[in-house]
Amino acid sequence: MAGSTPVEHWDTDFDVMSPSYVADPFTIWDQLRATCPIAHSGRRGSTWLPTRYQDVVDLAHDIGHFSSAEISVIPFEGEPPDEPLLAYGVPPISADPPLHTWTRRLLLPWFSHRRVEGYEPMTRELCAGLVDGFLADGRADAAGEYAQQIPVRVIASILGVPATLSDTFTDWVRGVLEFADDPERRRSATESLITYFVEEVAKRKREPGDDLLSYLLHAEVEGRPVEEGVVLGVAALVLIAGVDTTWSAIGSSLWHLATHPDDRKALAGDPEAMALGVEELLRAYSPVTMARVVTEDIEFRGCPMHAGDKVLMNFPAANRDPEAFEDPDRVILDRAHNRHVAFGSGIHRCAGSNLARMELRVALEEWLRRIPEFRLAEGEEVTWAGGQVRGPRHCQVVFP
Repeated sequence: MAGSTPVEHWDTDFDVMSPSYVADPFTIWDQLRATCPIAHSGRRGSTWLPTRYQDVVDLAHDIGHFSSAEISVIPFEGEPPDEPLLAYGVPPISADPPLHTWTRRLLLPWFSHRRVEGYEPMTRELCAGLVDGFLADGRADAAGEYAQQIPVRVIASILGVPATLSDTFTDWVRGVLEFADDPERRRSATESLITYFVEEVAKRKREPGDDLLSYLLHAEVEGRPVEEGVVLGVAALVLIAGVDTTWSAIGSSLWHLATHPDDRKALAGDPEAMALGVEELLRAYSPVTMARVVTEDIEFRGCPMHAGDKVLMNFPAANRDPEAFEDPDRVILDRAHNRHVAFGSGIHRCAGSNLARMELRVALEEWLRRIPEFRLAEGEEVTWAGGQVRGPRHCQVVFP
């Protein structure tokens, strides 16, 4: 099975699915920056792993040599299908210009500051209701019972699909992103997600609503309707990218506050501190790593990269680079200069960053308003997922 052999040399044989990497990538990044800041591995094809801030940013901006045609950190195993599951991928994130340009332009109004303000009351009500569901118990799984329940319902509302299917959506997203060594589950989840949206597209054609899916189906670009394959790809992206990424950020932030009482007290006692605090938590616990494909042979920072190689856009490591951030491994809630790349950099910077920030802020505000003191439950293991998106999957906490 891919990635099952323990790693002995991280500079020449790294594995982002290794349990040690998932549990503590920070130490590994520090070691690599000092000895081999752009590591290489042949475990899943020739792959490069940059760990310095400027390297990651420069790679992200060089769209000519580093294409977004294949963004999966862990490639699908086995024979590729005769026809791709999504003919256009999941644009705009998996597309290069010009497809990237106009699909991103279609999405941006739905995630503008003004539009996101309209989603906030529903998000706040949702968070408060979730806390009400376990407040009397004196304990909860901050990841499974709270963080993982929020983005999936918000995204369902935006897409105009039933929030009652949130558990199903969650299973599909986890199947696509987390189970690299279970190709059958990964493919099944992907096919189920696409089949669902094919059916939803057919419904919207008959009965359009006030939702993103209906909007995409009836939008025009240069006087022509958007192809259905593009609509399916964008819808899949919004669900996949809008769910696991944000719940991982919320879960990691709650884990941090459960293990750092001074930071917890600072945020709970000063609501005005939340804006800077959210940015610092995003920096310190950036969840997402993306991939790029080398388009032609190139030497980058002395590394001989060849056409077809993958480069993992290690935004989380970039945000821990001491050359870019003072005392990077310490969470400084009022950090004044914080040019983090948690949402990426360049033309593929996350289109939904306004929504993600709002969800994280509201989730923390509502939790701390009702549960200002909490800690990890003794004897309960915190489990993490990694690879494409890193965040806690189970995080039991107790509170008065």
